[in-house]
Amino acid sequence: MTALLNRLRRRREYTRAAAHLTFTVYTRAECCCCHKALDVLREKQPGWGFAIEEVDVDSDPDLAAQHGAAVPVVAVNGKVRFRGLVNPALLDRLLRAEGR
Repeated sequence: MTALLNRLRRRREYTRAAAHLTFTVYTRAECCCCHKALDVLREKQPGWGFAIEEVDVDSDPDLAAQHGAAVPVVAVNGKVRFRGLVNPALLDRLLRAEGR
């Protein structure tokens, strides 16, 4: 019982602790990996409070040239953190570190 209470208390400490972060997801239309990456981020967003921006690389020739077919690319406050699928365990670790 004590362990459960400690976990709940820790969760509350992190709630909205990452509101200063913006996740920019570079995507392409009809990209299943892009949709999966967005789903993982959207699942974590309510508890952590970070913002998500979606950028279609095909809408900008420079972005299309920069990223090519290697999407999704997820940048956090401008720094690329994930390429391809978003690993939920690494995302949790990143959010905890940034939330401190």
